[in-house]
Amino acid sequence: MRKNKQIVLAARPQGTVKVTDFALHEAELPPLEPGQYLIQNQYLSMDAGFRKWMNEDAGDNYLTAMELGDPVQSMILGHVIESRNSDFPEGTVVMGRTSWECFSLAGSEDFVTKLEHDGSLPLYEYISTLGPTGMTAYFGLFDVGKPKAGEEVLVSAAGGAVGSVVGQLAKIAGCRTVGMTSSDEKCRWLIDTLGYDAAINYNAPEGLAAQIERELPNGLDIFFDNVGGSMLDAAMAHMKEYARLVLCGAIAQYDSEDERPAIYNTWELITKRATAQGYLFTDYVEEYPAAIVELSNWVRQGKLKTVINTYNGIEQAPKAFCDMMTGVNRGKNIVEL
Repeated sequence: MRKNKQIVLAARPQGTVKVTDFALHEAELPPLEPGQYLIQNQYLSMDAGFRKWMNEDAGDNYLTAMELGDPVQSMILGHVIESRNSDFPEGTVVMGRTSWECFSLAGSEDFVTKLEHDGSLPLYEYISTLGPTGMTAYFGLFDVGKPKAGEEVLVSAAGGAVGSVVGQLAKIAGCRTVGMTSSDEKCRWLIDTLGYDAAINYNAPEGLAAQIERELPNGLDIFFDNVGGSMLDAAMAHMKEYARLVLCGAIAQYDSEDERPAIYNTWELITKRATAQGYLFTDYVEEYPAAIVELSNWVRQGKLKTVINTYNGIEQAPKAFCDMMTGVNRGKNIVEL
């Protein structure tokens, strides 16, 4: 019987997630039942949102809390190596939500989609710019944010996986872009590498509000928020009329089950007739193919850069995740199996 290496949740993270919160486990794969298929995972995606589901109380969420001892939930990319499901024959390339593991057993009820990979772009693109990260950035900006040429877009966690794509997409849409990040070095990288027009170091002595005022003296049209908390509150104080707040993530509160950062500037939503909308990239499954075509064209044309950090071997998944959560890397962290 085939063995399956998995990374399981060994302890509930207390505050900042640590490598010791996870453990390597080996399990036997059961035989396939009718309707099931076996995926050999090639890439694991590191996504900050999964940190929330590691808490015992995951809150009012669309996924339930992970159980201790269970494999850590994850987006994966791989190919079907055995099948008893005619919709997923052997050889099919798939992207879906399973776990940190070498093999995933899936069925018709699981969130797994088939991919058309012609080999013209590296396969890892489909777990990054053409995968969950790119879909999150694309639909958040274009469907929720609805950018118009000449508008001004502010992005939090601009050097992260989603933020690094959003800024580039906003430039493609003809917008002026301002990114928020954690250091002067990352600010220079946002401008020099990703093409942001300006960048804000939220740790600078000048303070966040003063920097937003300096870089966006007339206010912002779109705030693409990956952080929540004080950053969201500060952005809300600098909105133009009819501004759009794209609520993508809330990393500021993932590490705590008790504290919820206060938001004070909600009055601005009324006086500026602004909108704030949350969304999930899984809301747009039927639109993935068209989005992938457009994103692929921009990648081929050099208008959209993919920034990835690759960790090799399933044993490196905990480190890859912790590095992402603490901002060690820029862009997208993935694990290659």
